[in-house]
Amino acid sequence: MKIGILSQNENLYSTRRLVEAVEQRGHEAVVINALRCYMNINSVKPSIHFEGQDLTGFDAIIPRIGADITFYGCSVLRQFEMMDVFSVNQSIAITRSRDKLRSLQLLSRKGVGMPITGFASKPDDVPDLIKMVGGAPLVIKLLEGTQGIGVVLAETQKAAESVIEAFMGLKANIMVQEFIEEAGGADIRCFVIGDKVIAAMKRQGAEGEFRSNLHRGGSASLIRISPEERKTAVAAAKAMGLSVAGVDLLRSNRGPLVMEVNSSPGLEGIEGATGKDIAGMIVEFIEKNAGKAANRRRNDQQ
Repeated sequence: MKIGILSQNENLYSTRRLVEAVEQRGHEAVVINALRCYMNINSVKPSIHFEGQDLTGFDAIIPRIGADITFYGCSVLRQFEMMDVFSVNQSIAITRSRDKLRSLQLLSRKGVGMPITGFASKPDDVPDLIKMVGGAPLVIKLLEGTQGIGVVLAETQKAAESVIEAFMGLKANIMVQEFIEEAGGADIRCFVIGDKVIAAMKRQGAEGEFRSNLHRGGSASLIRISPEERKTAVAAAKAMGLSVAGVDLLRSNRGPLVMEVNSSPGLEGIEGATGKDIAGMIVEFIEKNAGKAANRRRNDQQ
């Protein structure tokens, strides 16, 4: 098979591992920078061009679309979908997961556990917004933030009001969430492929840091998860429509709570903590499903 990997940087660990896994299983790997693609959109033969070449003959695409290029990256992926190329994650599912508000509303609709969350742009009653999520301490998040950037822990009512008013002054959309103190600055990253959690790791924030992101000095270790945590992670990925996802959970007194569903989860931390060949499992998923998708398309056309 000819498998494209949509990535802006072929030297990133995740991209390199995917290329290795594709080639180790006897397939051809092509790294494609979505930002350098341009598209011919028509009703007869839609196409994608890259470095002067027409991108044809692909059997599958692995999207590794950065949060900062979601709009254009998903547009390119959608064009591949119009060309009947199998994608590990569909463009609409990636778009859903990148919209923090929409993703939480979808989780809410499906009854998936999550922290109590308030959303506001210009609340007339800031104290009521704070009260709605259980009062201080609470977490305030910029809607567009990633990797822990734009996330603030407000430990008192006054601090919460000040931060919310500051974000409002910047005309930023914010989410206000209850602080799950019993999580102890740790979360669980569950790696979902298809309908299974194939690996899980515990991410512990650095001392004095409530955010557990590895990019912010957090550490990762192997962890055994409960059946309820496994079920919650799979349900969260399905709610987004994602076949490959990193689901971040908090352990709370009322069970597992979903913080975020990531459509392009990094491989370095999870492979290092678990010793598993996650990249190989993604390629195996393609092998099992790309052919089925092609057969379905052929049958639909008959």
